[in-house]
Amino acid sequence: MAVTLDIAALRARREVPASTLAAAQAPAVNLAATKGDGLGCHAGKDVMRAAAAEAGMSETLDRLAKDYPVGPHDQPQSMCPAFGSLRVGLRMRRTATILSGSACCVYGLTFTSHFYGAKRSVGYVPFNSETLVTGKLFEDIREAVFLTAKPADYDAVVVINLCVPTASGVPLRLLPKEIDGVRIIGIDVPGFGVPTHAEAKDVLAGAMLRFARTEAEQGPVQAPRAGRSERPTVTLLGEMFPADPVVIGAMLEPLGLAAGPVVPTREWRELYAALDGAAVAAIHPFYTASIREFEAAGRPIVGSAPVGVDGTADWLDRIGEACAVPRGLVEAAKNRLLPPIRGVLAAAPIQGRITLSGYEGSELLVGRLLIESGADLRYVGTACPRTPWAEADRDWLEARGVQVKFRASLEDDLAAMREYRPDLAVGTTPVVQKAKEAGTPALYFTNLISARPLMGVAGAGSLAKVINAALGNKGRFDAMRGFFEGVGTGHAAGVWEAVPQLRKSVARAPAPKKHDQGLLLDNTPIGEMA
Repeated sequence: MAVTLDIAALRARREVPASTLAAAQAPAVNLAATKGDGLGCHAGKDVMRAAAAEAGMSETLDRLAKDYPVGPHDQPQSMCPAFGSLRVGLRMRRTATILSGSACCVYGLTFTSHFYGAKRSVGYVPFNSETLVTGKLFEDIREAVFLTAKPADYDAVVVINLCVPTASGVPLRLLPKEIDGVRIIGIDVPGFGVPTHAEAKDVLAGAMLRFARTEAEQGPVQAPRAGRSERPTVTLLGEMFPADPVVIGAMLEPLGLAAGPVVPTREWRELYAALDGAAVAAIHPFYTASIREFEAAGRPIVGSAPVGVDGTADWLDRIGEACAVPRGLVEAAKNRLLPPIRGVLAAAPIQGRITLSGYEGSELLVGRLLIESGADLRYVGTACPRTPWAEADRDWLEARGVQVKFRASLEDDLAAMREYRPDLAVGTTPVVQKAKEAGTPALYFTNLISARPLMGVAGAGSLAKVINAALGNKGRFDAMRGFFEGVGTGHAAGVWEAVPQLRKSVARAPAPKKHDQGLLLDNTPIGEMA
């Protein structure tokens, strides 16, 4: 039986009663424009963006541009952004996901999802030039949704438009909002509108929160599976290592608070509990659409996270203020929690110069932890955008001489590595590759750093072992570079049936060019072209 949560304040904020079963007032759709010429991804971002606007998708594109601004770079080099939304749906109970896009894109997305542990089928509505041009693709999607939306199996069906259907104006907003009690969530996640897969998680999380908030305004909703917390809860925003919510819960206990659901959630009913929290901790500060829904529900937002000594102290102060916790309780909690963190950091120091980059959104938090561990951190680059909820971390890092780069590109990360000559480079796959080619120890951020606890005492001791082990590999890299000197480089690059010979008669390759900042652009030909 449904249980009414205490969301009276939320309901009081609605101005016009609405029913989730009523058809939303969708903007006019230029159905004629959806019958385009069938151009695929090869058309380029600008052409596809213009086509989408012509097909009646201007409002969607404007919202994406406002929520996820690209900044100085067109788009950071990351995997297909739709992977983020797909990942969120596949991790939720009783949620089906249907993709609409080019077959090659769908294959790559499902392959990546299953590589990352998804154990659920992904629906796919194929199309060809004819169904796209005639508008039959939308009819096929609608039919697929009706076939999938079985209340015995699902609470929600998520339909994701990839680049080509979005550019062609396939109007998912015209799908029914529910079928036999199963919610229908249609979103557009084009590569020319959503810069990173991390932000694509927010696209779906925000759409689900908006739907759940509308339901909560109308009356009784389901309580959490484990029942409601006896204490006020703090909703945690952003995917994190599984142990971190537990650690945060233990840190909130002395304040008389409890850790609420983690958004993106694992099932639909958790969305109601997330909206019912006393405050929202934006652990990952780029969830713009989700934060908009929480603010509409009247929930205060607290940025940063309890990492290290300074980060934990500041975070506890701001959580206490947001949740009206007596100052004495906050100070007592700090006196209890901070000394163990300080002790662990002192017992496992990190000594070495480091550059750090990634596209998960937790890069600034990791940077704070590295500095408090004693590391000489020179650069932090993140593919995610600068938002108000990241300012505390940015200010803290820059006050300690760290260069912070939002919307960092691969070129930014490599330039930092060349400038600062780190003892260890932590970054994306191509950054790691370049570092190791230069004989510099390197670690892949996503698998080796992001997949570790960061909060509290557990986080304080989690990085030192792997970082110090990597720093200690410099001698091994020097030995390997000496042994393999010249192999596979210059005239010896490529695959040869005989020993490659340097041909003196071949003209030398032109010197690398410089751009306006004086950094080398390595366009030197390789292999037989050298």
